[in-house]
Amino acid sequence: MSTSTPMLVTFIIYILGMVLIGFIAYRSTKNFDDYILGGRSLGSFVTALSAGASDMSGWLLMGLPGAIFLSGISESWIAIGLTIGAWLNWKIVAGRLRVQTEHHDNALTLPDFFTSRFEDKSKLLRVISAVVILIFFTIYCASGVVAGARLFESTFGMDYQTAIWAGAAATILYTLVGGFLAVSWTDTVQATLMIFALILTPVIVIIAVGGFDDSLTVIREKSIENLDMLKGLNFVAVISLLGWGLGYFGQPHILARFMAADSHRSIRTARRIGMAWMIFCLAGAVAVGFFGIAYFQNNPAQAAGVTQNGERIFIELTRILFNPWIAGILLSAILAAVMSTLSCQLLVCSSALTEDLYKGFLRKNASQQELVWVGRAMVLLIALIAIALASNPDNRVLGLVSYAWAGFGAAFGPVVLFGVCWKRMTRNGALAGMVIGAATVLLWKQYGYAELYEIIPGFIFASIAIVVFSLTGKAPSAAAQQRFAAAEAEYQAD
Repeated sequence: MSTSTPMLVTFIIYILGMVLIGFIAYRSTKNFDDYILGGRSLGSFVTALSAGASDMSGWLLMGLPGAIFLSGISESWIAIGLTIGAWLNWKIVAGRLRVQTEHHDNALTLPDFFTSRFEDKSKLLRVISAVVILIFFTIYCASGVVAGARLFESTFGMDYQTAIWAGAAATILYTLVGGFLAVSWTDTVQATLMIFALILTPVIVIIAVGGFDDSLTVIREKSIENLDMLKGLNFVAVISLLGWGLGYFGQPHILARFMAADSHRSIRTARRIGMAWMIFCLAGAVAVGFFGIAYFQNNPAQAAGVTQNGERIFIELTRILFNPWIAGILLSAILAAVMSTLSCQLLVCSSALTEDLYKGFLRKNASQQELVWVGRAMVLLIALIAIALASNPDNRVLGLVSYAWAGFGAAFGPVVLFGVCWKRMTRNGALAGMVIGAATVLLWKQYGYAELYEIIPGFIFASIAIVVFSLTGKAPSAAAQQRFAAAEAEYQAD
């Protein structure tokens, strides 16, 4: 029996399991609130793991270990920045956003929340934020489709065009059918699989090299710079890597998990679970790349795959060191990472099109059942556009993923952060922050100081714009300030 057969069998079982969860969730999806936010019914455990899995895409098991393998421990600054940013997002934003969205017309989406929170009768905030979501998330979705295709292509020798559909089909199906509940329940399974793979794999690699001390000795002998946290980095470079953490405040697919929690009281427990999961996963990913240096230094004859592409480090170590059946389960973790993020992004795009554009402008009195089916149609539409973009893997649009993270972080991050913490913030402040944050990212990328990641100036200038435009304009209405105060009082009461 070919070694790829057990891996194929485990992949098929895993994919069928995810689709089954989608059909179970279908039975619990009664209205559009259920389809988009699961009826705000997620407990602490599902909220935590769903937020984590939707955040960490194939980058966690491919990009990060590959960067560490090629350049050493200095590439781990980004993991430190992400950990700090995620913790602050859980601590400052999560609970408040859960309460504020309920107090502001039970908002189901970010554009919905912005419109109600800032009493935007022109609906300009809704339109601009929905368009930003659609543009950036379509790019994100395309990158997820490519990552899944690369996994099927390298593992089973498929041609690229076939691999695109193999990787995307199951995700599209369970998102289409089951909506938010399917995405959240599958995220929980996928997050469990990811942490299992990222704890077990580095442990086996260390044992294969001869132990922790022997591994460090081999890595040091290859190049002492592999252990240098500041290798090739200056102050600006470190700040840029840490700056990735600012992106969390503005990522719609992560913020949706906070909005869907069964209550803000669940957030505290969810934060502890979510941060523990994230720290273990990031540490495991760094360890895979770091100790992979030692393994392939000792076994150069097996290094052809990683020499060709460093991002294959997790795939190669898994295939070499594990029984094919176990390898199949561990490699499913990459598919889990890709599917969990892609499904969340498809659903957020669908909600922007359905809730914020279709219902907001075309069919204000649409029935719940109609909205659910329009939502499903929008999932399919965005998925097909993403597949079309991904059909050319060399398309430049796929290089814009870090650009999209910066765009969301700067355009939405300060608006969300100030919006849930400062009652004096106004509609013009929100509009100015959103436009200036996005514009700064676009212009900085083209004309700014290239060494500084564009999210940092974008976040700073957007924050300044929010404060200046809010204070120089007319204060929010008494009703708006009362709604904000009531939500904040409810949050602080617990």
